[in-house]
Amino acid sequence: MTRSGLTLQTARSCAARWPGSPCRIEARDVDTIYQVPIAYHDRGFDREVCRYFGLDAEHEPNLDRWRGVVRSVREPEGKVTIAVVGKYTVLLDAYKSLSEALTHGGFGSNVKVGLELDDSEIFERDDAVARLENVHGILVPGGFGERGTEGKIHAVKFAREHKVPFFGICFGMQMAVIEAARNLLGIEDASSSEFGPTEHAVVGLMTEWLKGNQIEKRAPTATWAARCGSAAYPAHLRPGTKVHEIYDQDVISERHRHRYEVNVNYKDRLEQVGLRFSGMSPDGILPEIVEIPDHPGSSACNTIPS
Repeated sequence: MTRSGLTLQTARSCAARWPGSPCRIEARDVDTIYQVPIAYHDRGFDREVCRYFGLDAEHEPNLDRWRGVVRSVREPEGKVTIAVVGKYTVLLDAYKSLSEALTHGGFGSNVKVGLELDDSEIFERDDAVARLENVHGILVPGGFGERGTEGKIHAVKFAREHKVPFFGICFGMQMAVIEAARNLLGIEDASSSEFGPTEHAVVGLMTEWLKGNQIEKRAPTATWAARCGSAAYPAHLRPGTKVHEIYDQDVISERHRHRYEVNVNYKDRLEQVGLRFSGMSPDGILPEIVEIPDHPGSSACNTIPS
C-alpha cells in the first residue's frame, strides 16, 4: 500500500474525523523546531483547519521569511560564541529566554550563535578570565544575592579592557556600574547595599519613588520591590547614543524586575570617566541604560527579558 493510501485508510478508521473529509495529518520528526510550521503546511494542515472553520484558504500563505529562518538554522554563514557569565548555569533552563533571544538574533545576521555558560564564581580567580579570550561577546544576566558577584565584575572589566562586546541585563547593569566606579572612578569599595552596609553604595535599595503625583515609601526591610513584576516603565533615551540609534525612538517602555537601582548621585562623576547614562526615567532620577561610547559594543540596561 502506498503512503497516501495508508494515510487515507488510517484517517477513515479513526474515530475522530472532521465532517465531510476523513483527515489525518502526519507529524514527522524534523531537524529543527522552526521547520514544524512548514512541515504542517506541506501536509495541508492549515488548509484543513481553514476549511473546517469555513475560512477562505484559496491563496497560498507567503512563507518566504519563515523559510529564511530555517535556512539560517541549516546553512549559517558563520558562527559566534557568546559567554553567559551567570550564577545559575547548572540549571540550563534558567537562561532559556536569553538562549532563545540570542539564537533569534543570529537569524538576522545569518550566523549560528553558540552559548558558553560560565559560572561567575570561576572568574573570582585572577587567571580565570583568560577563558573569555576566544569569545565574541560577553553577557552578564540578572541575579540575586552576593554570591558570584566579584566574578561578574571581573568579567565586565575584561570586556571593557579587551574591547569585547558586552551586554549587561538588570543585575548585570549593576555590576557594570560597580566595575566602572571601582576601576575608572577609583572608588575601591564601591558596592551595592544588597550585599551589606557600604560607604559607597553606587547601587542601592529603592525605598522611595513616585507613583502618579505622590511619593510612595517602603521600609528598607520590605520583602517586595517597587519595580518587581510585569509592569513596564518608560525611559527617555539620550540622542546620539548607541541605544537611541538601536531603538530609533526618544522614549521606550520595558519590563523591570528588581529591587535595587543605580544611585543617580554618582552619575556625573561616572560620566566624567567614560560611562555614559544613555537612558533615564522620565523624572531623571532612575538610571535605566548605560554604555561606553568608545567601545565596539558595551551596553547595560535595567530591564529584563521575560
